Amino acid sequence: METQETLSKGVLLLVEDDELLSRAYRDGFEKAGFTVIAAADGAEAENMLQDVQPDIIVLDLVMPLKNGFEVLEDIRRKKENYQHIPIVVLSVLAEQRDVDRAHALGAIDYLIKSQFSMQEVIDRVLEHARAARKERA
Repeated sequence: METQETLSKGVLLLVEDDELLSRAYRDGFEKAGFTVIAAADGAEAENMLQDVQPDIIVLDLVMPLKNGFEVLEDIRRKKENYQHIPIVVLSVLAEQRDVDRAHALGAIDYLIKSQFSMQEVIDRVLEHARAARKERA
């Protein structure tokens, strides 16, 4: 039988400005075994990163104060201690140039909200979290 510790998938930072979506994804990720911390915009996410080092980040791109592209760039280029953290973009932006830009800035996956169900998003994030855990082991 698995213990609570083995059920934990780690700490997930969810960066989403839509309150209803944030709550729904948070519930889904928690049911999947993650400890979820949530930020409502990019600036809040970067402030949280001063105190928490998540195992994976799920990042929206279109947000007030600081958009997801800026957060990606800051994490990948300015925060050396966070460069190993997998970042999955979850966005409404569906243009190939946005996908390419996010990948160029260091996102490991790009999920378009209208094309993936909640369960598909959770499954993809779980896959990336497992892969990252194996790499660190």
